[in-house]
Amino acid sequence: MDDNINGVSQDALSVEENTAAGEPEVAEGDGGEPKKPLRLDYAQTFKVGFAFAIIMIFWTAYDFVVPLLLEHAYGLSNTVRGLIMGLDNLLSLFMLPLFGKISDNAKGKLVRKWGRRTPFIVIGTIASVILMVFVPVSTLGQQEKAMDIENGYLARLDDDAFMEERLTDFWEKGGNYADRDYMAMNNIDKEQFLAIRYDADFTATKAFLGMLGATTYKYDGAEVALDDAVPEDLAYTLYDWNGDGSLTYDDIRIGNENYDKFAATGMNTWISDQIYNQATNTAEGHKSIAIYMVILLLVLIAMATFRSPAVALMPDVTPKPLRSQGNAVINLCGGVGGAIAFLIYTVVLFGERLENYVIIFASVAAGMLLLLAGFLAFVREKKMVDRCHEICKEYGITDEDEAAAERAEDAAAAGENVVADEDVASEQPEQAEVSPEVLEMAKAKTRKLRSPKEWWEAKSGSERAKFISFLLILGSIFMWFMGYNAVSSNLSVYTTKALNLDAGVASIISGISMGISAIAFIPVGYMAAKLGRRKTIMIGLAMAIVSFLLIFAFVKPDSNALVPAALFALFYLISGFGLIIINVNTLPMVVELSTDATVGQYTGYYYVATMSAQAVTPMFAGMVMDAFEDKGLFIYSAIFIALSIILMAFVKHGDSRPVGKGKKLTKEEKRQIRLEALDNSD
Repeated sequence: MDDNINGVSQDALSVEENTAAGEPEVAEGDGGEPKKPLRLDYAQTFKVGFAFAIIMIFWTAYDFVVPLLLEHAYGLSNTVRGLIMGLDNLLSLFMLPLFGKISDNAKGKLVRKWGRRTPFIVIGTIASVILMVFVPVSTLGQQEKAMDIENGYLARLDDDAFMEERLTDFWEKGGNYADRDYMAMNNIDKEQFLAIRYDADFTATKAFLGMLGATTYKYDGAEVALDDAVPEDLAYTLYDWNGDGSLTYDDIRIGNENYDKFAATGMNTWISDQIYNQATNTAEGHKSIAIYMVILLLVLIAMATFRSPAVALMPDVTPKPLRSQGNAVINLCGGVGGAIAFLIYTVVLFGERLENYVIIFASVAAGMLLLLAGFLAFVREKKMVDRCHEICKEYGITDEDEAAAERAEDAAAAGENVVADEDVASEQPEQAEVSPEVLEMAKAKTRKLRSPKEWWEAKSGSERAKFISFLLILGSIFMWFMGYNAVSSNLSVYTTKALNLDAGVASIISGISMGISAIAFIPVGYMAAKLGRRKTIMIGLAMAIVSFLLIFAFVKPDSNALVPAALFALFYLISGFGLIIINVNTLPMVVELSTDATVGQYTGYYYVATMSAQAVTPMFAGMVMDAFEDKGLFIYSAIFIALSIILMAFVKHGDSRPVGKGKKLTKEEKRQIRLEALDNSD
């Protein structure tokens, strides 16, 4: 059999991940010769990661593009948009654990041929691809109406009567309409704010993305100098921003810049309100959003059928001590999928077309199919799982070995002597044969007696401690996603609406963060080996808090788009590193507490924590943004991440056990392991 089948090589599994120092323990083979420590086979694990790349190419595009689609097509408030973004996660909350458990117990011809997880990955991907293009198609008519409304109002930004009415209203409302504190910092009073106009005939063009290079000034297509006098027949009242008694093109420039800094956010919010009132809150608008939600629901059901099985495949083929390193590779593969999505939506969003969202979803669907083809070409799940079972048996890291270790821990805690399993078996008297009817009656009686209190009292000390840690880990993950998903689900809208950046520029900021922080994937696996998973996660959480507090304090809209774009990208990158550190280690902590038979089920529990948070946090974060200011989003997120650190500090289990000395398996033992795996597939 191939020695590199399952993502780990026979002569290379690393030592226990949370060993801080010292030489790795070396197993002995036949005759006492030393065997090399087992290490992760990165090439094989990367192939398994194709399944996660399929997932992430979809969700990366979904998280960035769908909020923009909802904003541009329906003009929804932050709260309502957050509610819709959370409903799909509410669906996943039930679907992911269900399909994780179903895949654990899957049987049939496809399972015997491909394994427990692969059939779900193939069927779910194909169903998702067929359905997903209809999501943006269902909104085309609504987008066209919204675009007409938006363009109509943007054409009136130099209309004195229109702007005076709007800006007076904004000044009174404050908050997202007019940041009075920000204006006070820049010495803009009410008179100056009401005098702001935006003249679209005046352009200040920079060489690269409107942010870098020399600036060329033009008015109505003709190049001008800033100190030239403006035309006398200017259709609107131009404020003397320079205060020199003359009106020049520099006054137009300053007026446009002040619009970008102080009025654009409010105007964007007001236009969204008008789109909702005039196009969405109508019979046709209600019908459009209902059709959109039904189609989206079908897509999310299809995606949910294979997410837990796809993620559970890595623990299936990777021994427990290596799962942080394995998860780092899997997340790197997910990063590749995310990078593909980033390239797609960045290129498309720089063009202003009604069909932009259709192009994005169709391209993402094509990428998913290509990744599925790669998965089927390289991954042989059954062989990988069989080989992993052999290695775990050889190195004493099976479920039975862990159970024996736990019994030893409990006995030591109680001051009792530890008796080997084989000795216990030899001392047992012969048991009389019990009929199936009696066994069934006994089981039924046991089930009736198992109240929560009795269930808890029946647990050993180590089992109780592990269960408490399991709940704390899930709670910490829930709080982390409450904080981080609040930002990620509002990122595209915040950068375009609050910072007034182009959608293409906003996507580049997101992509830069993903791309640069991706270099942390592999080192994070070793970081967990040195510090332990729990401490590593807490470092990542602290980095996210620092990131969000910096954004809250220092990122403001500016006439020079480079300033907020650069600051936001720099600070958001810190949370990107934190995200990778956390994600690489949280799933392994959860599945560390599972058995081979419940990996999919525990993967589902992990997604219960993540999806329940993502179901509610977009709406709650939207309420904060609507009630206060958009930047309040980052204080909201920082608070929840701080709660995540507190819960993680009390976790005692979830780091992997040390790898003991192994034994060379006989051919008969290997054959028995494969037969057991085959029986489980049937």
